[in-house]
Amino acid sequence: QVQLAESGGGLVQPGGSLRLSCAASGGIVGIGLMNWYRQAPGRERELVAQISTGGNTNYADSVKGRFTVFRDNANNAMDLQMTSLKPADTAVYYCLMNIQTTLTETGDYWGQGTRVTVSS
Repeated sequence: QVQLAESGGGLVQPGGSLRLSCAASGGIVGIGLMNWYRQAPGRERELVAQISTGGNTNYADSVKGRFTVFRDNANNAMDLQMTSLKPADTAVYYCLMNIQTTLTETGDYWGQGTRVTVSS
């Protein structure tokens, strides 16, 4: 059974930094695209960043130049380094991975979410 475990959220002042981590475990053959999403109160979940198997990245315009996504293929994990945080970055952050579990089966798996609050 595939599980994604997130960590690293918390309370930070505007201008501060946080690093989120997401690690997958359980019956993994391979992992394709890795993504970070976030959902702020009263808003829809939105894509923040993604990284391909080859290391190509894509970011939401609102976080470009401030957030960096990293991938660790050996450990089925990824991180999101967030800098120059703003109150608008306050949200629950979720990781999403496209995971191959058998030779013929692939699915999307979500983490449980970790809360980030940017406030003075």
